[in-house]
Amino acid sequence: MNRKLESKLSIRLAKFFAPIILGSGAFAIIGLLLEEAMRVKYWPLITGYFFPPLGKESIIPLGIGFGIHPLVMALSIAFVDIVVALFLVWNYDLAKKIPFVGKFITKVEEKGRNVEQKYGWIKPLRFIGIILFVMIPFQGSGGLVGSIVGRLIGMKPWNIFFAISLGAVIGCLLIATFAQAFLIFAEINTLLTLVLVGVIVVVIILYFVIKKRKK
Repeated sequence: MNRKLESKLSIRLAKFFAPIILGSGAFAIIGLLLEEAMRVKYWPLITGYFFPPLGKESIIPLGIGFGIHPLVMALSIAFVDIVVALFLVWNYDLAKKIPFVGKFITKVEEKGRNVEQKYGWIKPLRFIGIILFVMIPFQGSGGLVGSIVGRLIGMKPWNIFFAISLGAVIGCLLIATFAQAFLIFAEINTLLTLVLVGVIVVVIILYFVIKKRKK
């Protein structure tokens, strides 16, 4: 009996720490492979992705703008979502029992329910819906909230994981492609680029002002 308990405990601990070690190790290795000038920018950007309101739509272009290769930025941010999804596949219920982490997940669950109500199209599409949800840079549409929404609509954990993985990779690669194209265009026509950026900023500000007034 003791051996069985020890075996179960070992498996549980492995499932808890494996995603953390996998993610930390991967980002440490990638950072060390980069030039020092890029390394000191890469690690803060990856860390910044964990803290809203920063999302893939801002972190990836920033990294590319700093000179980090688009593919490195895209796959790194996608990998964050993949590791988070893997952690929740193995540890969702356990994580909710950890005092600090549990409270955080509970809050995100509430956010997940709001997202489910706001984006009701996800439920009938299920697998494809989660892919699109993670792929399109909605606010709070990363691996964490995607995992919670997937559970709220009744999907199996591993189906959620694969949907999030596909959505993260496709979405991040698309953002990196557009960001790289935008930088190339900026070099060709700087004035028009500044005008476009100004228009985008104004539209975003107006969007949030209108959204705030509707509340």
